[in-house]
Amino acid sequence: MSRYRGSTWKKSRRLGHSISETGKELNRRPYAPGQHGQRRRKLSEYGLQLQEKQRVRYTYGMNEKQFRKTFNEAKKMEGKQGANFLFLLESRLDNLVYRAGFARTRQQGRQFVNHGHILLNGRKASIPSIRVKPGQVISLKERSKDMAFIKENLENVASRPDFIAFDEDKNEATYGRLPERDEILPEIKENLIVELYNK
Repeated sequence: MSRYRGSTWKKSRRLGHSISETGKELNRRPYAPGQHGQRRRKLSEYGLQLQEKQRVRYTYGMNEKQFRKTFNEAKKMEGKQGANFLFLLESRLDNLVYRAGFARTRQQGRQFVNHGHILLNGRKASIPSIRVKPGQVISLKERSKDMAFIKENLENVASRPDFIAFDEDKNEATYGRLPERDEILPEIKENLIVELYNK
């Protein structure tokens, strides 16, 4: 599947947004990469909308076709389209593996799912874009529980969002409910994405 495989740090600096949500990319050089990266440039209305869309798309590691398809699904849901769109993105399996603390980044979460380390309701799930429903349980394959880097990730978890309930004894995460809007990417202006796609 086609997806961006280049430097996420460069992409973060170009978009002015930490794709990994750690902020490390922008700490030392909070300006765009390249020879002209420090020049100030005023973006048009379309440029701002496109930039916001790219921020979210690269954050969740999706290609344009997948991203647009998810947006169209959000159109059919009740409530605010932009918020519903973010809720659907948060419900992806690779994202929840990251949110639960099994993976250090979403990219690593995608890799764990692809390599068969993750179980969904006790059954092997190897498709990162699976839509997890509230109440479903994400856990590790028995032989994956002893992997050093997964153990390290779980030990280094600072906090988990409230919509995920984690059982420390079983190393299982339950997707308790859909997130509230202020629990995910508060700096993102999803209304710009809605305006861009609804032109």
